[in-house]
Amino acid sequence: MKREFSRILLVWYSTNARSLPWRGHPDAYAVWVSEIMLQQTRVETVIPYFLHWMEVFPSIQVLANSDEQQVLNVWEGLGYYSRARTLLKAARLVCEKNRGNLPTSAAKLKELPGIGRYTAAAISSIAFGADEAVLDGNLKRVLARVFNFTQPVNTPDGEKQLWQLADDLLPQGKAGDYNQAVMDLGAIVCTPKSPKCESCPVNALCEANKHGLREQLPVMMKKPPIPHFTVCAAIIHQNNQVLIARRPSKGLLGGMWEFPGGKVEPGESFDQALAREIREELAAEVVVGSLFGVYRHAYTHFKVTLHAFHASLTGSDPSALETSEIRWVGISKLTNFPMGKIDRRISDDLLGLNP
Repeated sequence: MKREFSRILLVWYSTNARSLPWRGHPDAYAVWVSEIMLQQTRVETVIPYFLHWMEVFPSIQVLANSDEQQVLNVWEGLGYYSRARTLLKAARLVCEKNRGNLPTSAAKLKELPGIGRYTAAAISSIAFGADEAVLDGNLKRVLARVFNFTQPVNTPDGEKQLWQLADDLLPQGKAGDYNQAVMDLGAIVCTPKSPKCESCPVNALCEANKHGLREQLPVMMKKPPIPHFTVCAAIIHQNNQVLIARRPSKGLLGGMWEFPGGKVEPGESFDQALAREIREELAAEVVVGSLFGVYRHAYTHFKVTLHAFHASLTGSDPSALETSEIRWVGISKLTNFPMGKIDRRISDDLLGLNP
């Protein structure tokens, strides 16, 4: 059955492969960029970002010679900004230690920052023809349904068993096409909800299809509830400019610019929280004015509701205590600074009020 599964998928892929801008690209760099962008992000979201990225950074050498702020600007809106920073770091290492040539083996690729087991296997098999199996969310779902895998797929033991199954299924010498075939099957046929079993090329082999288990598989270990935080931010005005701060390079939204603020602690009013945050971050005092807007956003592991307020300084000038840098910026210039989604929405709303 395993050999038949691989054979059928390769035949199906030969006529049903999705047309994607990184497929068939002559440079392995394009495959690398696409795989990093595709981590936890849908293909249709990635395509315009990939095309723009390749225009601005057409080679590893060009990327390596760019600065972090330029890279974050191009990446803005794609999320998971540490991926952009590690791409830049890895490109510099490749140029420094390997003359700008991406390693061809999965083992060597895993030595680069931001490249784990799946990404290394995907790059080496797709770009260099290495016999390496891959395992991502799409493949877990396909394998669980076809082979009636009843262990939770998002546990260490479940993943270990699925990696072994993926290795067993791999057709030697055809890993690149096979891996992409399973990816495409999971993306367009064996979808999380309402899979298109009637048009699936392996439906005759699929245990979930035979026994009516397609809605029950894959089995997932339940995750704890996602916490929700209430935060506040200050739009501090002075001389027709507003104050923005750049976050430290490490951590959430590292290197991105934001309107200063932070979490509202239990028992605090918004005015009290904002005054405390500005004091802690900028060693400055503010008078909090009117509410500018309320913004909601869901990150991977938590949700945020942010309340943005107009504010003005009282007393001494601010200093960058807990931020990498602060800057006074005209509202029309805010588009030049890379921001996370909430801060960009605030910026866009300011621009709408101040054309």
